[in-house]
Amino acid sequence: MSEAVKDGGKAGLMRRRLIYLSPVLVFAVLAGYFLWGLNPDRNPRILPSAMIDKPAPEFDAGPLAGMDLPGLATADLAGGQVSLVNFFASWCIPCRAEHPLLMALAERGEVAIYGFNYKNKPAEARAWLAQLGNPYSRIGTDQSGRIGIDWGVSGVPETFVIDGAGRIRYRHWGPLDRGALEDKILPLIKELHG
Repeated sequence: MSEAVKDGGKAGLMRRRLIYLSPVLVFAVLAGYFLWGLNPDRNPRILPSAMIDKPAPEFDAGPLAGMDLPGLATADLAGGQVSLVNFFASWCIPCRAEHPLLMALAERGEVAIYGFNYKNKPAEARAWLAQLGNPYSRIGTDQSGRIGIDWGVSGVPETFVIDGAGRIRYRHWGPLDRGALEDKILPLIKELHG
């Protein structure tokens, strides 16, 4: 048997093996990628914010029409007190889910809670607050969504912790839950109170 035939036979054998092994290799690569994505440190719910440790954007939001509460402006956040800013809407189901936690937090009185009525009709927001209770000491209206864009809001609800100098110190995307409140937000508020 000639050397060319032997080498051709080996090359053919190698190609057949690669053909049979390629699906296994593709599967292994995909499985590794998905396992990497499941790593708890790669949580897709944790969206980084370019606003962290920066002053809150300039805004002056008028009050929610028909309510006896003031609106909200940038100056209200730099008054020396720590505050929580929550973007909400009556049409938002997750906002309804987090609302009891905001009410309980408001009753504790540890932090000022301000709200933004986000892309929502005033009458609907008033009815929603009348039904569920109002945890906010100020409510600004963001009918167009422009203020939310300036804050980097990707959807409601979103909640921000603001220090006494008016700087954004923490962003919570999605509805608040007891774990986030107890493990991250309340300890940060206590730390910021000094």
